[in-house]
Amino acid sequence: MSTENELFSAVDALLEQVAQDDLPVPAERRRLREAAGLSQAQIATALDARREAVGNWETGKTEPRPPKRAAYARLLEGLAARFPPAADAPTPAPAPVVPEAFTGPTAEAPAAPAAAVRPAPAAKPAASSRRPGAKKAVAKKTTASAAAVDPRFENGPLAVIDADAGGQVSAYCVGGLVLDVPAKTIPALVDWTLAEAKLGQARLHRYGRDADPILVLTAAALERFGLPVALSEEERRAGRLPSGHKVVKQIERAGLKMSQRGFGPWARIYRDPEGSRRRCVQLCVLPWNALEVREWDKKDNPQLPTMHPADLAQYLGLYAARVITPRGSTATTGLELMTALRPPTRAQKDEATGEFRPAFNDDAITAKYDVVPCEVPDEHPILKDAGFARHHIRTPAEMLMEEAYDWCRPLTDEECANPYLVAVDINMSYAAAANGLTVGLNGPTHLTGNPTFDPALPGSWLVDLSHVDLSRVRVNGRTVDGDRLPSPFTPTGERPTGPAWYATPTVQYAVELGFDVAPIEAYVRTQTGRYLDSWYKRLRDAYVETMADMGVTTDLQGQEFLEAMARRKEVDPTMALLETAIKATAKGAIGKLRQRSRGQVPYYEPYPALDRWTWRPDIRAAVLANQRTGLHRKLMKTAAAADLYPVAIGTDAIVYPSPGPSPLDVLPHTPEGKPVPGGFRLGVSPGMVKHQGTQTVLWAEAQFEERGGVFNISNLIKTADPTAGEGE
Repeated sequence: MSTENELFSAVDALLEQVAQDDLPVPAERRRLREAAGLSQAQIATALDARREAVGNWETGKTEPRPPKRAAYARLLEGLAARFPPAADAPTPAPAPVVPEAFTGPTAEAPAAPAAAVRPAPAAKPAASSRRPGAKKAVAKKTTASAAAVDPRFENGPLAVIDADAGGQVSAYCVGGLVLDVPAKTIPALVDWTLAEAKLGQARLHRYGRDADPILVLTAAALERFGLPVALSEEERRAGRLPSGHKVVKQIERAGLKMSQRGFGPWARIYRDPEGSRRRCVQLCVLPWNALEVREWDKKDNPQLPTMHPADLAQYLGLYAARVITPRGSTATTGLELMTALRPPTRAQKDEATGEFRPAFNDDAITAKYDVVPCEVPDEHPILKDAGFARHHIRTPAEMLMEEAYDWCRPLTDEECANPYLVAVDINMSYAAAANGLTVGLNGPTHLTGNPTFDPALPGSWLVDLSHVDLSRVRVNGRTVDGDRLPSPFTPTGERPTGPAWYATPTVQYAVELGFDVAPIEAYVRTQTGRYLDSWYKRLRDAYVETMADMGVTTDLQGQEFLEAMARRKEVDPTMALLETAIKATAKGAIGKLRQRSRGQVPYYEPYPALDRWTWRPDIRAAVLANQRTGLHRKLMKTAAAADLYPVAIGTDAIVYPSPGPSPLDVLPHTPEGKPVPGGFRLGVSPGMVKHQGTQTVLWAEAQFEERGGVFNISNLIKTADPTAGEGE
């Protein structure tokens, strides 16, 4: 029989359980957190939990367990007392997560008297209102990271400028903060931003520079400031307003300056610096397609033109918090992220004079270096006197052709017996290929006279790899059918026929496969570093956090992961846009390392991109070579383990014949149920794969018959998601 103490303990435990079960509904938990200006990470830190766990509690996917449950209930109870629901909104609607970088101080009204604060419209619950009355309570709840927000930028990195029917101009900031803007002209708007708005973003690296404030102008704002809602055909071709436009003249009369791009979709307006302080504002003109629909929006159903300014500020603010303040296209922004994380110079004290002078950083690109003929595109000025005939197509022996896969082959009779073709897609494949990659940081050194291959030297090697026979390679004691695999040395998958230029990762892979290599000549870089590591980590964290906000976390596996991926875009449409923008940033930045002429100048004439220090085609080639050979390495592991061969590859989409419609039906596993070591693995992290789509073998045969032959169907096999299959 139980003692009295034992009975009392059981009763106390039961009472504790009843008290702990009294939690608000998941949507209310999220509303309370956002009303207080707290992030999921802050709550996770306080409760000694994972951020993903807090997100799951707010979606109702999981429930907290003791002892965290009692502490979480206590927190919510305290927040509910301070932030009761509005009378007209008894059921709170879910809202985008407030970026951690903007919590705490952003709840305060700016000190400048001209910048009045208004709450976001009550009809838009996605824009959490920052009430002045909650200011002190919020400040007590902030963590050390939130309290460290630079007070110069307490209202966030950017604002969406809009005007109502009465002409009142408002600046919608992150977190639901709305500022009254007294400016009536563009010059006054710029000066107000510099003096009072407290917008911008602190540098990402101690030796970098702070980001300029961004003002996103809506159509209503354009009309209010005397700007056209749409550019004329001539203005669109020029990419700017004419110098005689009244607003351009206003800017000149006010003593402000503009960059050489003039007043276009992305206009940079500035005054001369005050000491080391930049005084620059960037205007993002939304109706002029500043935020290109294929990168920042849904290309088949654009959302940004009709998005409420508060929601737009939240979306772009999240991007800025997780990646960097937008600087133009996602490609341009991704390239700027590289230099923001790896700034070329730092201040160094001269011991003799006591003055600070700029010094170069060892882990960065610090100058514009000479280029190599084999690494540049056809229109580059260095090829002007190369002696090529007009319309000459350079061969692999004349040009470095490191590109992503575009390969396919006919199905065998045995493969046609499978009813399905399943396509899987590698997450953030270019970013993943950049991780840990050693690249050159200085100019090229020309090696001649049959140099010995050195995998530690990034660069380009002229070498004959036609002797590499995949059928002779043993993987875990087994050989593979080389005829059913693409060659790892060409983007078309065809076996090379003679000497060709290859980036270091490609030649290194040939050595890894067990074959001798004998370079004829090379252009290598002797100063090396993992320049892209911090860039990759920043984008990886941004992508993983955004996917977690849509319910796709790193702990999900198998069918659970596939289901979460399938419903993610319905969970939070704003996060779905953010996912697209982050992937476009990673892919576009790598491409921009070898940006080609856009027809601005004739062939062999210098074009603007060539003036950048970050115009580095050798680094782009190294990333693409690493992406392609890394993919091939997994193809070999999969073929050796399960006698499974792809029938088409498009960039990072791989198509396999399958007995069932799911990737789980085709991707091989060990007897213990684990993914084959070194093969493709389902998951959300960069480098892992997701389901791109499924079609039938009969569908593929019909496509081939319609086209009159076999062609690459990898990017035609996709789900209803129109962005699927575009790589990255």
